[in-house]
Parts: sequence; structure tokens; C-alpha cells
Amino acid sequence: MNELLEQLQMKMEAFQKNAALQADKGNKAADQRARCVSLEMEPLLKQFRKLSLAASKR
Repeated sequence: MNELLEQLQMKMEAFQKNAALQADKGNKAADQRARCVSLEMEPLLKQFRKLSLAASKR
């Protein structure tokens, strides 16, 4: 679970950095990177949900 949380944190930091570049400076490449990272986060978030539900049932 800790490893998954670390992966999510790294992805979120990359997303925030690129989203801020796009919002502040209109950087189109950063916008594409932010969208790509958001797609990479989706399966990790689903995995987190499964692990979280399993842990709460114990």
C-alpha cells in the first residue's frame, strides 16, 4: 500500500507541475503531459480503491 501511495504522489506532483505550466503560461506540451499523467493515474487510483475497501473489511 505504501508503494502505491508513493507512486500516486509522484504522479500527482508531475500532474500539478505540468497543469500549472499550462494554466500560467499556456504551454501546450505541458498540457499534453498533464493529460497523459492523469490517464496513468487512473489504474493506480482504482487499485487504491480496491486495497482500501479490502482493508476496511478486516
